[in-house]
Amino acid sequence: MAQVTVQINGRGYQVACGVGEEERIAGLAAFVDTKVQELVGALGNVGDQRLLVMASLLLADELWELREGAKSSTGPAPAANDGATAASIEALADRLDQLAERLEAS
Repeated sequence: MAQVTVQINGRGYQVACGVGEEERIAGLAAFVDTKVQELVGALGNVGDQRLLVMASLLLADELWELREGAKSSTGPAPAANDGATAASIEALADRLDQLAERLEAS
């Protein structure tokens, strides 16, 4: 198992991940950090835990909207592609859950 240090709101967090997933985890952390920085800009620094909870809720809301959009999509995309999109969204949700658990554990 590999480890990567990610930076969120100026703090480093050690995250365990599969070998070869370090770059992806770092990219995901950068995306989360962008959300956190948006919140800091809007609310000020209200504490790391609150910022991470709020950022998680924002990301979950975006994911929820994507799921709902995929379910109600009536576009010309083939059904197999819709299944692949749904599977990708599910995999992303699982990864976010795992990342949240790892951050809470450290």
